[in-house]
Amino acid sequence: MTIPCHPNPDLTVGADNKQGWNQPQRRRHGFHNAHTIFRRTLMVRARRVLELADLPDARIAASVEASGLTRDPAFSALVVAQGSQVLFQTAAPDFATDRPHSLQSISKMHMHLIMSELFAAGRLRPADLVSDHLPWIGSAYATASLQDVLDMNVENDFSEDYSDPQADCFREEEALGWRLPPDDRQEETLRSFLASLTGTGTANLSPFCRYKSANTDVLTMIASAHVDLLQKLEFICDAAGYEGGFHISLSPERMPAFSGGGCLSARDLARFGLLFARRGAAVFGPNVGTVEGFQATLTRPAPRVSPKRGEMRYSNHVMTRNGWLGHAGYGGQFLMVDTATGRVASFLSVLENDSGYDEDYMMDVITNLEAICCGP
Repeated sequence: MTIPCHPNPDLTVGADNKQGWNQPQRRRHGFHNAHTIFRRTLMVRARRVLELADLPDARIAASVEASGLTRDPAFSALVVAQGSQVLFQTAAPDFATDRPHSLQSISKMHMHLIMSELFAAGRLRPADLVSDHLPWIGSAYATASLQDVLDMNVENDFSEDYSDPQADCFREEEALGWRLPPDDRQEETLRSFLASLTGTGTANLSPFCRYKSANTDVLTMIASAHVDLLQKLEFICDAAGYEGGFHISLSPERMPAFSGGGCLSARDLARFGLLFARRGAAVFGPNVGTVEGFQATLTRPAPRVSPKRGEMRYSNHVMTRNGWLGHAGYGGQFLMVDTATGRVASFLSVLENDSGYDEDYMMDVITNLEAICCGP
């Protein structure tokens, strides 16, 4: 008996080695619905919701209007918040500020919270080598310190060039639950993917970081031996006080894809930013991260992000410059937290070019968010 079926159109790889939901003509729908598209997804709700009152700020509205960010075809949503107030919020006609959206690499900020706690508890040390904790790891990471992995300060053969269809970051997506392997073969686990990565030495001799999402995957595997990651996610969601669900894709062995699998609404992403502004102080349950970790991240020496991004540094798995911290996400996302005022800007968008990335666009986003988030 033959049962009619066909390959999953969202998860099957097609042109330019991209799966259906990440094809340029379908990417916007994919990012707006990733929480229902990924192969497997964990969803967590907070026990208590951080109340946010609308208090529109005319100066911020004028700054947003002058930036042009919300008029760009890529735009999805923007929320600016401070304390318990929403100072500005708007969304594209086909979206809303309370709908989940793919965060991509903003998800990496969770690893800042988790690793800082493990360091503070003495369960891990920044100088530890990856091979001390993952004896099966390959040459790409064996001799790297945990601190260098946190700072994206590791050199190896893993490539994250979104314009290259054969870059390793696309093979990584199979292990994150974002795509299916060809020919109905078994899906690669996160562990087997990481073990396969190679390098001729891990020392980064450049003043700039070597951005590799596999770094987050390595930290995830290490942290999983010391903390229940799914319970930790519940603690973080409670601490932030989300009104909607936090969704994150899972690897075949059920590891959360902290390297890029998170999905939140713009309002809840602002709540996540407010958690950082509060230095981890929880709405409900235990605090997360460490105050010392937050403070050190802003001031410690760390590699610069790139020549185009000036003095922006990559420190303890967040980006920081001029007193703010945050993170970018593939496709056009950015979360910025001004640590001086506690103001947060949560920006979501979807680039529909071939690669899904544009450094000039991201620099424009960052520069404008600085004016919006860190201004008077």
